[in-house]
Amino acid sequence: MRVIAIEEHYAHPGLQPAEALANLRKHPQLARIQDKLEDLGAGRLADMDAAGIDMQVLSHTVPGAEALPAAQAVDVVRQTNDDLAEVIAAHPDRFAGFAALPMRDPQAAATELQRAVGTLGFCGAMINGLIEGRFLDHPDFTPLLSTAADLGVPLYLHPSFPPPQVAQIYFGGLPPVLADLLATAGWGWHAETALHVLRLISTGVFDRLPELRVIVGHMGEMIPFALARIDTVLSPMTELRQPVAQYFQTNVWFTTSGYTTFPPLQCALSTVGIDRLIFSVDYPYTDNASARALLDTAPISPVDREKLAHATVEALLRV
Repeated sequence: MRVIAIEEHYAHPGLQPAEALANLRKHPQLARIQDKLEDLGAGRLADMDAAGIDMQVLSHTVPGAEALPAAQAVDVVRQTNDDLAEVIAAHPDRFAGFAALPMRDPQAAATELQRAVGTLGFCGAMINGLIEGRFLDHPDFTPLLSTAADLGVPLYLHPSFPPPQVAQIYFGGLPPVLADLLATAGWGWHAETALHVLRLISTGVFDRLPELRVIVGHMGEMIPFALARIDTVLSPMTELRQPVAQYFQTNVWFTTSGYTTFPPLQCALSTVGIDRLIFSVDYPYTDNASARALLDTAPISPVDREKLAHATVEALLRV
């Protein structure tokens, strides 16, 4: 069975501030993760082989290009994507790529997406969090969304660090480490990314751009658990072409990234179905072996296991 994982991260020196890297290197566990993020060669391939991961779709870790000022980002992002394309060209059967984009300049982001897909052969783009406090439903991002829709490639919505105002109100007054964990993988990342995709739906972005495709990680960022209530509350209050829940059958896919137990997968299966789910690891923040164990042991049919492992994403990303 072919296994493709699509939320698999790496780090490029052009997108990692020297001060942040120095702080990471002070912590043994974070330093080990950083080593794996920077390894796009033998070590990464060995980790994939050990768990039976045939292909990774690579994307830059947070903070990504979204954090760079517009004037600086365009050239840095272009070099980052060119360098990733070289890695993919060296191992075309093992790696594919999501582009980094200079999101603070939406028109430049649209242009770079066109180049990354048309010239470099990337599968789409990953967007990390908010862009200067704005969600993608802001009119400024229409050129990018239109380009993605026209190209037929998805945008992967990934979390990033909360804006300072949110961090202060929601996570202020807590011990720093606890605040950071609650603001990120412990809760805040999932809530914000869920809000991001719900804003795209409820503001009519997918009605204006019905060919736009979006991928959301972490077993749907808590949306499957809440989908019935979301639909009950939002659908009567909108003038959309279909109920809110239906967009998760037409425009949105979920991945299993970062989740290695069956109950969250069972919830997603029961709400959106196997055809909207894609296997992912969230490497190196989650280890390949535990993610692969879920894929192998989940009580689903052989046909559904093949869909989850590779078939759905082969059609979506054309890999």
